[in-house]
Amino acid sequence: MDTGLSTLMLSRIQFAANISFHILFPTISIALGWWLVFFRWRWVRTRDERWLLAWRYWTKIFALTFAMGVVSGITMSLQFGTNWPGYMERVGNIAGPLLGYEVLTAFFLEATFLGVMLFGAERVSERVHLLASCLVAFGTTLSAFWILSLNSWMQTPAGFELIDGEFHVRNWLEVVFNPSFPYRLAHMLLASGLTVSFLIAGATALRVLRGTASPAAPLVLRAALTVAAVLVPVQILVGDAHGLNTLQHQPQKIAAIEGVWHTERGAPLVLFGLPDEATRTTRFAVEVPRMASLILTHDADGEIRGLNEFEGVHPPVAPMFWAFRAMVGVGTLMLAVSWLAWWQLRRVGWQAERLPRWLLQALRWMGFSGWVATLAGWYVTEIGRQPYIVFGQLLTRDVVATVPASHVAWTLTGYLVMYALLLSAYVMVLRYMSEKPLTPPMDDHPGTRNTPVTPTQGAHA
Repeated sequence: MDTGLSTLMLSRIQFAANISFHILFPTISIALGWWLVFFRWRWVRTRDERWLLAWRYWTKIFALTFAMGVVSGITMSLQFGTNWPGYMERVGNIAGPLLGYEVLTAFFLEATFLGVMLFGAERVSERVHLLASCLVAFGTTLSAFWILSLNSWMQTPAGFELIDGEFHVRNWLEVVFNPSFPYRLAHMLLASGLTVSFLIAGATALRVLRGTASPAAPLVLRAALTVAAVLVPVQILVGDAHGLNTLQHQPQKIAAIEGVWHTERGAPLVLFGLPDEATRTTRFAVEVPRMASLILTHDADGEIRGLNEFEGVHPPVAPMFWAFRAMVGVGTLMLAVSWLAWWQLRRVGWQAERLPRWLLQALRWMGFSGWVATLAGWYVTEIGRQPYIVFGQLLTRDVVATVPASHVAWTLTGYLVMYALLLSAYVMVLRYMSEKPLTPPMDDHPGTRNTPVTPTQGAHA
């Protein structure tokens, strides 16, 4: 297959396709594990069977999502050998142990207690079952810890030394807790929390619209909107801190994001425009004077280094420019929708079925908004590191496999077809489960057997 693209570019596209598909599922499973802990804890504390009904439904979603994440993660690992052999040859002394720690701690923890969480409700005590659920949720978070530690190190490498072109660890604490790691970890965990909150709100809204909502709908919708309304402002603050950190360690990434072509003080914030690298201008720019400097340096006259200072070693501008605006745009929409929906739900006495239909439709369509924002953020992160694979130390082109471009093109095509089918099937299953009426939890726990779920006054949907 002749695409006219080089092995390097096709390998990068293939990696982007694989990571785009894979990241969708950990983004849900990380936070959803803690939501299941919350649902189960509320059931144990209150004996309100609506919480048990919510737990049973979302446990099925978690199991499906977790399985998809594990399978797609295997493909990610294989790429290091097939497409990027030079990476492990040069960076394996650091990447290998960090990936190994993720398997030995996080994955084994999840795998050990997942069976208890999914199938042990009738076989173990409630305390043991809740503990197992907590350990599974902790395992998903621990997995994010190790993976983001490695990714952050590739962005802001520290604690290493180069010996004969290979990276060796000088200080593991500096490697793991590198300069961008705290910001990147917090940003990702919050993104997961928002993704799941809007997924829960969207699925619940769909049930209300279809007339298949369970008695748990008001409780679940209220909880999801409350979490979303709180997390969006926190994410904005963390994003601001992350931006300041990026400006310090990766100024060319910031310059590409903002379309700053020449170093200047009091740089304007470009809301929209068409970046043109050939002419080094942003055509049809809609600008807010001095706002970029104010946001990035907290000084309206602050200096932002332009792309002119990084000729040949800065990322492509257009993908960075638009991906960042997509992330911020979706985040702004999340803020508006979550606050409006929470306020409206409170006005109608927390009764989900009394929400305006247009608002329920808005929540429905926002169900996968977290995926859009997460993907856009990952594109900013990964494309912004180019042309380096280890920022400032190792060029991407120096570690790519020496195989014909046609070989990569064929595998890329296969991946894209498979991912399209799997993603379509996943979304269709979620839609089917959201539209199918829920049955009372008659057999989930000895204490609930043969006990019907009775909607409380004002809580049925």
